[in-house]
Amino acid sequence: MRTHGLHCSDYSKMSSDPSKVVHFWRIRHECDNIFGEFKQLSSWLSTALLTTRPHHWVAMLLSFFLYLATVGSILPGKLVPGVTLSDGTRLHYRCNGLLSLLLLVLLLGVGSQMNLVSPTAIADRGLELLSTTFIFSVLVTLVLYLVGSNSHAKSSSLKPHVSGNLIHDWWFGIQLNPEFMGIDLKFFFVRAGMMGWLLINLSVLAKCIIEDKLSQSMILYQIFCGLYILDYFFYEEFMTSTWDIIAERLGFMLVFGDLVFIPFTFTCLLSNNISLPFQGWWLLSNKVELTTAAIIANCLVFLVGYLVFRGANKQKHMFKKDPKAPIWGKPPKVIGGKLLASGYWGIARHCNYLGDLLLASSFSLPCGISSVVPYFYPIYLLILLIWRERRDEARCAEKYKDVWAEYPSRLASLYRTTQAGEGTSSGTNIEQLYHLLYRNKVFPEPTCTLDVLYHGRL
Repeated sequence: MRTHGLHCSDYSKMSSDPSKVVHFWRIRHECDNIFGEFKQLSSWLSTALLTTRPHHWVAMLLSFFLYLATVGSILPGKLVPGVTLSDGTRLHYRCNGLLSLLLLVLLLGVGSQMNLVSPTAIADRGLELLSTTFIFSVLVTLVLYLVGSNSHAKSSSLKPHVSGNLIHDWWFGIQLNPEFMGIDLKFFFVRAGMMGWLLINLSVLAKCIIEDKLSQSMILYQIFCGLYILDYFFYEEFMTSTWDIIAERLGFMLVFGDLVFIPFTFTCLLSNNISLPFQGWWLLSNKVELTTAAIIANCLVFLVGYLVFRGANKQKHMFKKDPKAPIWGKPPKVIGGKLLASGYWGIARHCNYLGDLLLASSFSLPCGISSVVPYFYPIYLLILLIWRERRDEARCAEKYKDVWAEYPSRLASLYRTTQAGEGTSSGTNIEQLYHLLYRNKVFPEPTCTLDVLYHGRL
């Protein structure tokens, strides 16, 4: 006879040791809690799918895509050439995302004033939109898989890469740059995701104002996210030289990340009193009081993260366009004629990852420290970037071979040479890094307070 996976003899053995009995029931209680959470999640998903009005949300989603496709083709914008592909061809991208976004927000604002659209439509029924977008992502990637696996194209953009593993090919994609009616889908989807993030934020903000729940934390969160999104579109051409665009094939991983993960997990949705654990909606459901010191610290985290993230990506993009362009006012140092070892890229191989993590943390810090729930995104991003860094290392080692093997040691020697040559080898590593950035006019002059923090090892 078995009970919950145990023989009756197991119970008789445990009865002789009360501590084992207590331990068993404690484990069972934890398992019941976990199963309860899964049951609640299943109920939540079932409710979302059963109560949704598919035609309404499908129409909303397709209207959004139709708007982006139309204005993306007709609005003026800088035509940016992409990187040269292995067959010598180059794609060209019309970077008019900022104008498209501002026009969309203006149209929605006018529509709201005329009572044509509700400013809280997404905030009120966002769970249904999330479900619809997720289903759309699955269907689109299945189509991409079928079209790609049956393609006979020879170009670098459309040549199929089939491993024979259905799940692997569906997840990572088969074609590098698939198109639909002349639209590059990879660039299109990431633009849609970033715009969707702002639209959800604005809807949450509108609901917050209507319900009189506007707080310092919500204002801080909205400002940081708004600045980040506007900055993305202002420098949209930099996206054309990122790894996602130049190397990743378009599969479920990218489509889901662009259309579902970016807009929805960066904001959080709430429906039927069940919340997903992210910043915007968490702040609407939880009151957080921040001290002045906490607000200043949060602003500093955002500012440093932005300077490192944007600075590193800008340097990489400019180097790819013009390998002789000065970095921090000096000629760039190059390893093997291929790898940039100046500016942020002369300090570490992945400074942009550090900036990204700091920015992600600044989005969560307005939620305070009473719960780990709003910190899902920076924790997830840390895990993702560790995995991404390993993939990058493997790919770069294969692409650059001996030059890549030389890269880490050259970075270390360049850093030591810089420090020794300028007589600033004393102090903590953080202090040395700060002064290095200060000398290159990236950060302001160190203050007494900063010196105290550095020497205090804080």
